[in-house]
Amino acid sequence: MADTKREIERKYEGPAAEGDAGLPELMGVAGVASVVDKGVAELDATYYDTADQRLAAASLTLRRRTGGEDAGWHLKIPVSEGVRDEIRAPLSDDLPGSLTGLLRSRVRDTELVPLVRLRTARDVRHLRDDSGALLAEVSLDRVRAERLSGGEGTAEWTEIEVELADDGDPAFLDKVEKKLRKAGLARSTSASKLAKALGETGEKRASSPQPPKSPETAGDHVLAYVLAQRDAIVELDPAVRRDLHDSVHSMRVATRRMRSTFRSFGKVLDRTVTDPIAVELKWLAGELGVDRDQEVLTERLTRAVDNLPGDLLVGPVRARLGTWSDARRGGSRRDLIAVLDGPRYLDLLAALDAVVTDPPFLKGAAGDPSQVIAKAVRKDFEKVSDLIGEALDRPTGADRDLAMHEARKKAKRTRYAAEAAGPALGKPAKDLIRSMKSLQTLLGDHQDSVMAREAVLDLGARAHAAGESAFTYGVLYGREEQRATAAETALPETWQAVERQASV
Repeated sequence: MADTKREIERKYEGPAAEGDAGLPELMGVAGVASVVDKGVAELDATYYDTADQRLAAASLTLRRRTGGEDAGWHLKIPVSEGVRDEIRAPLSDDLPGSLTGLLRSRVRDTELVPLVRLRTARDVRHLRDDSGALLAEVSLDRVRAERLSGGEGTAEWTEIEVELADDGDPAFLDKVEKKLRKAGLARSTSASKLAKALGETGEKRASSPQPPKSPETAGDHVLAYVLAQRDAIVELDPAVRRDLHDSVHSMRVATRRMRSTFRSFGKVLDRTVTDPIAVELKWLAGELGVDRDQEVLTERLTRAVDNLPGDLLVGPVRARLGTWSDARRGGSRRDLIAVLDGPRYLDLLAALDAVVTDPPFLKGAAGDPSQVIAKAVRKDFEKVSDLIGEALDRPTGADRDLAMHEARKKAKRTRYAAEAAGPALGKPAKDLIRSMKSLQTLLGDHQDSVMAREAVLDLGARAHAAGESAFTYGVLYGREEQRATAAETALPETWQAVERQASV
């Protein structure tokens, strides 16, 4: 069983922390009423990684630590500068299964080996306010690092670590820092103890494949965008497993962006190689979206019901909506985790790695991006134009609904192509992205209305069959129909604005 702690901390180094120097006087820190000596803890931690240091390359740390109040396995995942989520599992000889899955997108089937051993004498002080509440923990850490694999040697250093109390105000760390700087300390140049140990005892940390620093060819620009999506999928994997907000949606978007890129830039990347990968990306997006689309639809209908005046709400509408939604949910967290743990997903990740490390470039990849990439974007834009014209030519009804839906999908594809083109084409690409977002929003609201009306008809039929009033469902249907009409009415003007801005 693992639990998670949000860790907000800063590390400091300098002459004032070396030798026999102790912690600086901290009573002068604004807001501190008492400094409580918690004694010295002896910590012994072994850090694990793959032989090529994939976790270190991603600023992830995995350790097994004894000593102190939180002995056990710790996985630290970066959130932002100075902020990490520390996921803890009880002490055991082997890596707990609760942490194994969170490492899978990085580690795959590769063995984890002991990398570095850190033994730390931690002299701890608690900073408390006048009510006795903990503000922060400040520790003087005397560290001895021993390289276990991938290098050799030892290193010793002393640092000061300041960790904010749970739910504390991050601004308090600035007050502590002001005091520490006056004592001659500066922020540590290493992000973590592990990073410092690796730098001083052997090989430097591995680095992920990176796009050229200054993309020149069309292939450079397309590959940079593909790499960004590959990295997003890998980085979002632990968040999806942890069910963090928006993580499933964000991973789906990354799969869609990559599929669109493969299709849009078929003159740059060989589609005989990328098409099979696109099929697998579509499969993954489908697995990620098993329940997501239903959740979005339910949220829309729930808001619509909540916005109805009381006299228009007749019968057990909310209860029926909840029952209907639950019955239509087709997946579960367990099913999704099984997908992410399965061989098909790991094979997809390997295929994505192969694309970015050995790109299947065609002749167009060597071309001038202002020509090759711009041509691909214009081609996508023309497809959107054709579909918008088709939609406007059709009368209101199912055929127009379908044409607008297809136009929405092509608008999204054009937007992604413009995103990939952004670094090469500059402002015209940014303008097109903005235009496509506006168009996509309009067409998306129309499609959501189509889906909502279908759902309301189903709900009304079920209510009628159960002897309930269908009045409210008729009202909901009418309101959704009005939304669709408003979107259709706004489409010509919106499209004219898009055409004026499109200059790629």
